[in-house]
Amino acid sequence: MKIIITGSLGHISKPLTKELVQKGHSVTVISSKPERQKEIESLGAAAAIGTVEDADFLAKTFTGADAVYTMTPPTLNFNDQDENLTDGLFRIVKNYAQAIRHSGVQHVVHLSSIGAHSDKGVGILSIYHTVEAILNTLPGDVAIAFLRPVGFYYNLYAFVDTIKKQGVIAANYGGDVKKPWVSPVDIAMAAAEELLSPLKGRKIRYIASDEISCNELAGLLGAAIGKPDLKWIIIPDEQVLAHMVAGGMNPKIAAGFVEMNASGHSGILYEDYNRNKPVLGKHKLADFAKEFAYVFNNK
Repeated sequence: MKIIITGSLGHISKPLTKELVQKGHSVTVISSKPERQKEIESLGAAAAIGTVEDADFLAKTFTGADAVYTMTPPTLNFNDQDENLTDGLFRIVKNYAQAIRHSGVQHVVHLSSIGAHSDKGVGILSIYHTVEAILNTLPGDVAIAFLRPVGFYYNLYAFVDTIKKQGVIAANYGGDVKKPWVSPVDIAMAAAEELLSPLKGRKIRYIASDEISCNELAGLLGAAIGKPDLKWIIIPDEQVLAHMVAGGMNPKIAAGFVEMNASGHSGILYEDYNRNKPVLGKHKLADFAKEFAYVFNNK
């Protein structure tokens, strides 16, 4: 198969490229950075240097492909005080839709997110509800698999400084309720499966690698970094919001993050996930704890 991958050599796109090349497929990786070309080619893939901001470039690159993997690169500047926070994101998704129409490609795997099931109550993740709606305007003969991963393991690196300075993990969620987490590698493997399998209509696939309570997770990470008594404490939404805004974050983005985490704590965020639970992936938090310890000890 001829497959186009967006996302350059990111956390998901790189292992996805490796998997597809290993299985003998012709893979082209889109990257905006010319310096990535040699590394892409070293993996056995072709490089298409251009930007996802260019719909004509995308259409040309997609033409003749059997399948495409699309994802939206980070577009939010958390400290930008501009209220038009989603313009760049939605523009890229519309470019994808236009390129898919013009190229004639009929098999699309799109990286969406947990929370895309609702346009309210899930904080900043509600943007993915709109993203999916934009792609759903494509003709019915364009098959689309929407991948909805849960919280990424590497998001836990955000707690490194708090652990070092305060000796705890602090957030406006936590407790003993099990929460799902995911490894980017398991997302890549799921994307490969969807790209290589027959696909019709629209499909939603949740992706998770492990489920563990925040209290258990604190113990796991604490043991890995030599702090077996590490605790996860829950702090009020208002305190988290004030801390983010004081640090320079756009108040609207900060409020979106606070509501997102609160919705995970209340269970709203995982309502649809719990109705459609996936088989858990192979890469577990016990393995990630070793990576976390390395980052913690070398930062």
